[in-house]
Amino acid sequence: MRLPSPAVFATLLASLAAPGFADVTLPPIFSDHAVLLKSSKTPIWGTAEPGEEIVAKLGTATSTTRATPQGKWQLELNLENAGLGSGELTIQGKNRIVVSDVVVGEVWLCSGQSNMELPLSSTERAQEEAAGSANHSLREFRVEKEASPVPLEQCKGRWFVASPATALQFSAIGYYFGKGLNQELGRPVGLIHSSWGGTAIEAWMPSASLPELRQRNEAMQAAIEGYPRRMAEFREAYRTWATEHGRQDRTAEAPEHFAAVDLSTDDWKPVTMPGSLAAQGLPGNGAVWVRRVVKIPPTRANQYLPLFVGIPHIFDAVYWNGEKVGWTDPSSSSLVTPASGSCSLERRYDVPGPKVKAGDNVLAIRIFSPSGDAGIEAPYFCAAWNIPLGGTWLAKTEYQLPPLQDNSKAPVMPSFLPAKQSNPFSLYNAMIHSLAPYGIRGFLWYQGEANAWKADLYRSELQLLIAHWRKEWKQDNAPFYLCQLANFQAKAATPGESAWAELRESQSRAIEVPHTGVAVLIDIGEQDDVHPRNKKEAADRLLRIALNQTYGKSNLPFKGPVYESAQREGKRMRIHFAASSGPLVAKALPETYQPRSALPLTLPLVKPSPKSELQGFAICGEDHKWKWADAKIDGSTILVWSDEIETPVAVRYAWADNPTCNLYNDAGLPASPFRTDHFPLTSEGRRF
Repeated sequence: MRLPSPAVFATLLASLAAPGFADVTLPPIFSDHAVLLKSSKTPIWGTAEPGEEIVAKLGTATSTTRATPQGKWQLELNLENAGLGSGELTIQGKNRIVVSDVVVGEVWLCSGQSNMELPLSSTERAQEEAAGSANHSLREFRVEKEASPVPLEQCKGRWFVASPATALQFSAIGYYFGKGLNQELGRPVGLIHSSWGGTAIEAWMPSASLPELRQRNEAMQAAIEGYPRRMAEFREAYRTWATEHGRQDRTAEAPEHFAAVDLSTDDWKPVTMPGSLAAQGLPGNGAVWVRRVVKIPPTRANQYLPLFVGIPHIFDAVYWNGEKVGWTDPSSSSLVTPASGSCSLERRYDVPGPKVKAGDNVLAIRIFSPSGDAGIEAPYFCAAWNIPLGGTWLAKTEYQLPPLQDNSKAPVMPSFLPAKQSNPFSLYNAMIHSLAPYGIRGFLWYQGEANAWKADLYRSELQLLIAHWRKEWKQDNAPFYLCQLANFQAKAATPGESAWAELRESQSRAIEVPHTGVAVLIDIGEQDDVHPRNKKEAADRLLRIALNQTYGKSNLPFKGPVYESAQREGKRMRIHFAASSGPLVAKALPETYQPRSALPLTLPLVKPSPKSELQGFAICGEDHKWKWADAKIDGSTILVWSDEIETPVAVRYAWADNPTCNLYNDAGLPASPFRTDHFPLTSEGRRF
């Protein structure tokens, strides 16, 4: 055999190594088991050698194009009349790609944070549902989690066909929505699942939608890139400083002498945390322990517990029931997650579920301060978001260092970096941008918990997200249906302000944009679980909207009573509702409720207005002091009053994190929370 000359051989090697598009390629979303949209213009795209002719075929549908000078190609297949069976999608260029078991039907993009991400396995009757889930016409493309500072051309993921082996990992919302849609329409349904728990809406938006955040995002990226260098410089500077001044930490006594559950605290000193220990008579230099009992309700037992312990000065070690669960010192500070989701020194440590018991738990924190400022600052100081940690603690000195002679402060630790998914635009760049223009019918969205603290801003942000996602897909009228936040956290004894109520209002007002809808979930949440397990009802309400608004089933009710206007009639307020609301119904309330459905515990359901037909109404006079109100249905309106209010000016309904409320229509759909006033909101003016 004659070998090629060295020059030819070198040319061959160079051609193999050089970047290019010699082979036709497809993005991962065009892979085995894919669901393509039933449409006359279903996009297919990929890469190839510049100028290369590409032919795509599925069944009798064929389309041809050529790759651009940049090596990209895109074409459209007419799949409007495609049958229900599966087939092979073939892409022919200089090479041939065969995508097997492709079906044509409906495709919806499901996105948001943890309540969209929650798998079927974590919901009610999951095993029973999964056992009967085999359905060749129901499929999910799971986008792998990734964050990026710049838009990516491809995302990672694969298609799964619903079966007992796969369904438990489907998005529960997506699964039930897709199953119902498949049953109603009799055609395949594909769900593109792209979500990430705990994320804010800003991460899912393109940079073009929020130009005021671009500078912050660029600064964040610079901080990320420079973080290893800053940490190395800090560690070296601290080591040198501590050696020069004799400020090295040491262990004077074993941790169990301070952190153990069963120990005498007779010689411990009461202190107030957060605060300065030095100002309360404890040493400002050295190691000081603080501890307290944290009461965990039965409904929160055996589930992971996030601890937000503020900013200890300057190093800390955190113990839960005698076991170390987190720490920050010169060598391990990168282990910390900032409590606020931004660059900061606030600490968050997570206690594993098996270590969280009902009743009394002991939280102990060792604070080491080498430079005279022992204590804790606490923008966030709580357990599991709603168990406050502020108040009386007990403190004891482990050892004291002498005062610094020259008042030299320790080098300042660099702020911890937030998780990559916390950065603005990062998830849009990595998990949304690369999906377009895949043929979809519309969007399903369940997100907002992470934005409740700036709820007033959320309305405009959500409308921007809708507009830019539609622009990305070149579908100005693409349906966008969202889940309103469900009820959550403890029930309030008195009416007042609520960040979650404000966020729900922003969600309701955001759907003033055409071709949008909101599924009201105010009655299916759980007091002690931010992830309600009844995802079937949530999905069914989304499905009602889609069937009515997108698929033309106009006789199917899809929303509950919608507030329209209010007027004062003497000592009462009359509330009017939209004509489409249907007959009003006061749904009977049970005597008890489960604060967490995963546990058998039940609690008495206390009615705010015991004698009232309707619950959940509050009323106020000119002083804006809210009182629980009596309310009754009067034809197509509702009359609201309180014996404590002579001249009412405003009414609110279900305005609480976890309201007790019972206004429905005859279709069994709940009324969305509302207010008749325009008083300033607690979140007004809060930006990024």
